[in-house]
Amino acid sequence: MDKQFVIDSFNTHNSWRLFKIIGEFVEGIENLQDIGPAVSVFGSARLPEDSPNYQKAVEISERFVHEGFAVMTGGGGGIMEAANRGAANAGGTSIGLNIKLPMEQVPNDFANLKLEFKYFFIRKFMFVKYAMAYIILPGGFGTLDELFEAVTLIQTRRIKPLPVILVNSDYWRGLIQWAKDQMLSNKCISKKDLDILEIMDDPEEIVRYVKKVVII
Repeated sequence: MDKQFVIDSFNTHNSWRLFKIIGEFVEGIENLQDIGPAVSVFGSARLPEDSPNYQKAVEISERFVHEGFAVMTGGGGGIMEAANRGAANAGGTSIGLNIKLPMEQVPNDFANLKLEFKYFFIRKFMFVKYAMAYIILPGGFGTLDELFEAVTLIQTRRIKPLPVILVNSDYWRGLIQWAKDQMLSNKCISKKDLDILEIMDDPEEIVRYVKKVVII
């Protein structure tokens, strides 16, 4: 195959990819710019409906809607479904930002505003841009990815500080202790960096704290 043909094909493919990326940005911004104050809720897609964490996500989202917030999730099952369910139950704006995956993530039925993304970084941008707080329930690598993305952006002052709340102290305590024992003691982070994170268990306390530190 002609080498120049391969190069030209590669460049053309990348050019068209830029248009797709821009298109996803435009669609996301057009659909989310008028949602008003919102919180982003994260957690495992694998937790079932009878999980205490699922039920807590429902309650937290209901309480946020009653206080005038929209609720955003990744649009899938588990904790995402629970948060969307709570927002929908309370009659609020329940947003699902679904991602196309090789193992197809099925959008839950409780989001009344659904968007689909191919690119993770655009989806992450939407979560950060339109959220006034991050509510992090137990989850896996994807949840940790969203958590540390937000913490890094706050730490480096790329975004305005916002509450980042870890829900379920039993689940998250070990991570925070490790950060103190290893990251902080080895001077890889500062005490102020750890202060970005709050651990809370009570849904009423969580909503009250967010209302206290953000302006709506």
